[in-house]
Amino acid sequence: MEKTFIRLVIVVGLVFIGGACRQKTAPLTISQLVKTSEVKAYQGLFKITYPGKLQAASDVKLAFRVAGPIKDIYVQEGEYVRKGKLLARLDPRDYQLQYDAAQAEYIQVKGESERIMQLYQKKSIPVNEYDKAVAALKRVSALYNGQKNALEDTRLRAPFDGYIQKKYFDAYEIVNQGTPVLSMINNDYLEVSVDIPSVDYIRQEDFAEFYCVADVYPEDILPLEFLDITRKANFNQLFKARFRLKREQRQKLNLAAGMSVSVTIQYTPSAENLAIIPISALFWRDYRSYVWLFDENDGKVKMMPVEVKRVLKDGEVIVESDLRPGESIVSAGVNDLKEGQVVRVLPPVPPSNVGKLL
Repeated sequence: MEKTFIRLVIVVGLVFIGGACRQKTAPLTISQLVKTSEVKAYQGLFKITYPGKLQAASDVKLAFRVAGPIKDIYVQEGEYVRKGKLLARLDPRDYQLQYDAAQAEYIQVKGESERIMQLYQKKSIPVNEYDKAVAALKRVSALYNGQKNALEDTRLRAPFDGYIQKKYFDAYEIVNQGTPVLSMINNDYLEVSVDIPSVDYIRQEDFAEFYCVADVYPEDILPLEFLDITRKANFNQLFKARFRLKREQRQKLNLAAGMSVSVTIQYTPSAENLAIIPISALFWRDYRSYVWLFDENDGKVKMMPVEVKRVLKDGEVIVESDLRPGESIVSAGVNDLKEGQVVRVLPPVPPSNVGKLL
C-alpha cells in the first residue's frame, strides 16, 4: 500500500513537471512571405484613344418651301456643286399666275396710293383718305412680295459647296412643302465624334491636345479642333465628344465621310499626388481600393487608400494617393495581410538563376 502511494506521487509530479515545461516553450510564429515593389513617380501626359468615324460637318436634307410637281432635277448623286447652283425646280405654272395677278394689283394700287399721297401733301384731301391709301399699299405690297417669294421658292438651290448625297424623288413626282427632295454634305469640313466615359468627362478641363489617325493613312497624325461635349450621358453612361478635322488637313489627304479613325485625347493632369504602381498591388476593402505600404524599419505593413486614375497597358496603374516615389509596397500576396502584420520580403532572384528555376 505504501509503495502504491509512492508511485502515485511520482506520476503526479512528472505530470506537473511536463506541464510546466510546455508552458515555458514559446509558440512558433512564421512571418508571411511577400513581394514588394517600389513606387514610381508619374511623369508625362495622359493619352486616351477612342475609335470613331469621319462624318460630314453638315449633312442636310433639302426641301422646297412650297408644294407642287417636280419639273426637273438637275443633279445626280455624288455630284459636286457650288453654293447657289440650281438643283431642282417645281412646275411654276400656278405660282406664276398668282404672281402675275399680285403684280398687276400691286402696280394699280401703288399708282393710286401715290396720287393720293401727293394730294395729301397739297392738303387737298382729308387725313383719313391718306391713311386708307397707305394701308392699301402696305397690304398689296405684302401680297405681292409673298407671291414673288413663292415663285422663287419653286427653285431649289445649293446652300453651300458640297456633294449631292441622295435623291429622294424624280421629275414629275408631287412633293409637299418641307418634304426632303435631296440630301447634301458639306465638303469643307469633316467631323468625328467619340463616346468617352465619365472618368474622362469630369477631367475635360485638363484636355490639352486632340488628334486622330485614319486607318487608311496610319503614318499621318491629323490635328483636331474640339467642338463640344454632351452634358448628359447616354444609356451606356458615355458622353459624346465632337471634334472637327482642320481644313488644311482635309485638303492634304483624300479623306471622306465614313472612314474609320482613332481619336486621341491628350491632357496634363495635376501630377502632384499621382504615382505609378503595379496593378497586382491593389486590393479592395469596403468598396475602396488600397495598397499595403511596407515599413522597412519594423517589417510591418500599413493600409494606404488609393484612387485609380488610369490602367496602363504594361500591367501598371496610375493612382492618386499619399504615396511617395521610392516607397515600398506589397505587390504579391496582398489579400491575406492584416494591418500592422510583420512580413518577410521575398529575396530578389539572383542573375545566375535563369528562368527562376532554383
